[in-house]
Amino acid sequence: MLKHSLLVVRSLIFYIGYFAATLLTSLLSMTVFFLLPARKRFSLYSTWCRFVLFWLRITCGIRYEIEGMENIPNHPVVVLSTHQSAWETIFLYYAMSPVCPILKKELLKIPFWGWAMSLQKPIAIDRSKPREAGRSLLLQGKARLGEGMSVVIFPEGTRSPAGTIKEFSRGGAKLAVTANAPVLPVIHNAGVCWPARTIVKQPGVIKVKIGQVLEVEGKTSTEVTDAFSAWVEANKAIIFGDDLASELSVKL
Repeated sequence: MLKHSLLVVRSLIFYIGYFAATLLTSLLSMTVFFLLPARKRFSLYSTWCRFVLFWLRITCGIRYEIEGMENIPNHPVVVLSTHQSAWETIFLYYAMSPVCPILKKELLKIPFWGWAMSLQKPIAIDRSKPREAGRSLLLQGKARLGEGMSVVIFPEGTRSPAGTIKEFSRGGAKLAVTANAPVLPVIHNAGVCWPARTIVKQPGVIKVKIGQVLEVEGKTSTEVTDAFSAWVEANKAIIFGDDLASELSVKL
């Protein structure tokens, strides 16, 4: 009980700093950085991501180890990543900057944070209209890639509990094929330390693996999704450990 209470306190301290930094960054984005080109503003967003990762280590004892940073190219890609928490969103927006965020349209209405996000030229989709959302992803995603931004997509759609992987959708692969942009595969175990749907953070080390780019030229979205799935299957033991890896199954 005492240990859990300590974790709660540490997590609350993290969120105090997290929200303060988010508010400050949002205000700077809408004022001081407002007139700068979009790509220049990404330096501010990247600094926010770095602070959050640093503050998470200081307050909650969460560190991370990365394999494959050298595989990140110096040109735009479609990043396909497994999804377990908010941590990987923050990390990937820092590591892959400049990145075009994909978010629910209603989030742009959130005071300060949503207004600042609108300056990042996000792909805002309406999840209640799947077909319209799919078209928006393809059209706007191709445009953002053409402008020099990478696009991060979580093909599972929603966060999965640690040690599990949900079925992959083909939306990200369709964008990659349509834009003829390489796919950068990412797998991690962030849900172990930052579980979804709870404020309590668990101290530990998040492991991340970034693979070599998957070329898409001449391939269908199904073939690209299959290639990503095969890469995840081949690397799940490295991220989830041998015991969990034997229990995981990836469905297409």
